[in-house]
Amino acid sequence: MTKALVIDKINQEYEKNGKNHRTSALSQDRLVVRRGQSFNISLTFQRRGFEASTDRLFFLVETGPRPSEAVFTKAKFPLSNSHSEGSWEASVVSQEGHTLHLAISSPANAPIGYYKLSMESITGSQHHTSTITGFVLLFNPWCEGDSVYMEEEECRQEYVMNQHGLIFQGATACIGKIPWNFGQFEDGILDICIELLDMNPKFIRDCGRDCSRRNSPIYISRVISAMVNCNDDKGVLFGRWDNNYKDGINPMAWIGSVDILKKWKKTGCCQVKYGQCWVFAAVACTVLRCLGIPTRVVTNYNSAHDSNANLVIDLYTNEKGMTVRNISESIWNYHCWIESWMTRPDLKPECDGWQVIDPTPQEKSEGTYCCGPASVKAIKNGDVNTKYDAPFVFAEVNADVVKWIKKNNGTIEKMHTQTTAVGMMISTKAVGKDEREDITHDYKYPEGSKEERDAFKRANHMNKLVQRDDNSSNDNLKIKIKVSPDMNKGNDFDVFAVIKNDLSGEQTCHLLMLARTMSYNGILGPECAKKEMHAVTLEPLSEKKIPLRISYSNYRDHLNESNLIKVRVLLQHLQSQSFLMSERDIYLLNPEIKIRILGEPKQFRKLVAELSVKNPLQVPLHDCVFTVEGAGLTQEQKIAHVSEPVEPGNIVTTRVDLMPRWPGLHKLVVNFESDKMKAVKGYWNVIIG
Repeated sequence: MTKALVIDKINQEYEKNGKNHRTSALSQDRLVVRRGQSFNISLTFQRRGFEASTDRLFFLVETGPRPSEAVFTKAKFPLSNSHSEGSWEASVVSQEGHTLHLAISSPANAPIGYYKLSMESITGSQHHTSTITGFVLLFNPWCEGDSVYMEEEECRQEYVMNQHGLIFQGATACIGKIPWNFGQFEDGILDICIELLDMNPKFIRDCGRDCSRRNSPIYISRVISAMVNCNDDKGVLFGRWDNNYKDGINPMAWIGSVDILKKWKKTGCCQVKYGQCWVFAAVACTVLRCLGIPTRVVTNYNSAHDSNANLVIDLYTNEKGMTVRNISESIWNYHCWIESWMTRPDLKPECDGWQVIDPTPQEKSEGTYCCGPASVKAIKNGDVNTKYDAPFVFAEVNADVVKWIKKNNGTIEKMHTQTTAVGMMISTKAVGKDEREDITHDYKYPEGSKEERDAFKRANHMNKLVQRDDNSSNDNLKIKIKVSPDMNKGNDFDVFAVIKNDLSGEQTCHLLMLARTMSYNGILGPECAKKEMHAVTLEPLSEKKIPLRISYSNYRDHLNESNLIKVRVLLQHLQSQSFLMSERDIYLLNPEIKIRILGEPKQFRKLVAELSVKNPLQVPLHDCVFTVEGAGLTQEQKIAHVSEPVEPGNIVTTRVDLMPRWPGLHKLVVNFESDKMKAVKGYWNVIIG
């Protein structure tokens, strides 16, 4: 009697599968493949080879702790030469003696995650079952049948394969950028990303249903949005915005996601302290790129936080120029989230494409601190009745701002409505280059255009709200703030209130100019400059320019790592007793980190990076530290301490060793810290031969 086939050796063809599935960095010692695409394995049998006339082979794939064919987490399929869409398949590629070369194909909508692959051989009455291998299945933006399919190869390279990027910060008038090491293919990150899915409360409540739903990028992105913050679960990051970070790491000090995710894993899935919006966004970007979903980090300037969903932010100031704070509504100087690319079968076809996902814990969505995915196209058209959290995202980029003055006598008077102040310079890294791409047009029509106002009215109508009027208390007086060009950290500089009188008669005004340090989320710090003029005379049809000096000695102890100062000018027209106000956010530039690469950049050949920073301040720098990392350049973070203080105007220099592991383009990311100067960032692109 012919005995059943028994496997002697298994070849998982790591190199071939890794190349074909773009998972080479993940699959040197295990099988990592993308769905909707075949992968190859070779089975060598004991004693004899496969005989199609007498042997029947069946394969079994299972994922999750409770695999079930009913919910597509388990499938049994025969060795076959026929092809059918949407199912698991196994076919013979070739046969050499006792070795059978097979292609295993997964459906393009299979749940992602860990799988076990087994084989059952039947020869006559002989049965034998063997476990072949475990493998990891990921989303596949190269597969047209996958819901994350992206047509342009250069976009797939940027939004899935690129392990480094830029995140934009600063202010609209001076956009800054910081480098970030996403590191989605670094050692251990894939397992951490899947563990993150397994720690989510939905998996804990019903693991079978959760694993089944992992076929959908909509579901996965929503889970990751919740799990990157720790507000409702054993998520990754603890958010903090009060400048008290002594028991953790200042959010501004991070330069990559790898260290954060590994800290979370190493501490038994305990929260990592601390995160702010760009850190939440960058970590989520790492996880989703690792799982195969095209993702990018986006920065929205003048981002509104609208807690009551009326698409209007009411801001109050008193006659002393102080904010009368409404803690539930605010304008963030900038706010970062991510966009992920996917189809939306749960919405209209025109809602496919980029989706906003925001892991920063701001408002609850369906009882959990998460946000999105919300269709960018739906946001642009004011379709806020679409899933998920569209009204909140719409307000972030397109709310109207109403500014009020609270007078000393207790009355409140409206100064003006701004319809164009929110959602400016929406930015992301350009494809294939270290430049900013402005994507504001993706989120809204040109400000003030009929299409933009129609979208606002449509969103407003869906919320059943009364449209606000747009008027100003005094159109004949105008104020704006101009700045000088030398606004570097450590410098003294001037800002100017420019007052224009369009009336034919002389006018008298009370002028108050205030400068205060500020966090990027709009919270004001101590005052660092002030000027008050009780009777400013304005000649008919004239313009007057009044300076305010902002000195380093006044802001150095209060400026936080955001490097932001808010200048506010409050003008009271004495004849009419009406008020006007102008504001400008100033971003102070840090010094440049200079980077030199010493040695020939080749795979597995040691390189040295020489790093230097000039002290621009009027005081010495103590406790100087350089932190360095780069996917493919360092196994882990490198930290270099500088023992000596750095005097004003002097340059501090250090060197760190690098060991490139992969050829191609890599980014070395550097952070510099000292007692007086924090979160100085730099990067250098290194091409490894």
